[in-house]
Amino acid sequence: MKVHVRLFALAKQRAGRSEVVVELPEPATVSDLKRSLAETLPELAPLASSLMIAVDSEYAGDDQIIAPGSEIAVIPPVSGGEPRALGDGPPTLRNARPVR
Repeated sequence: MKVHVRLFALAKQRAGRSEVVVELPEPATVSDLKRSLAETLPELAPLASSLMIAVDSEYAGDDQIIAPGSEIAVIPPVSGGEPRALGDGPPTLRNARPVR
């Protein structure tokens, strides 16, 4: 299956583009996606193990299945910001805006 992947911050900078299309087997996991990104865009390979992946606006673990048509975002590690309070629940990307 072909998956459209949006790249943000350092991933976007290293790749030189804000979106990439990768071919994945069905079923595919986030781990499969990271491996494919590192092969398709070698400049992302050093970041692959630390990339956060969001599937349909929710952060996903490496074993998360990616369904055809899923919205995928790649967020590299960042520093700074305020620590989250316990019990706030998992972070989401519902209100995120693309970096331009």
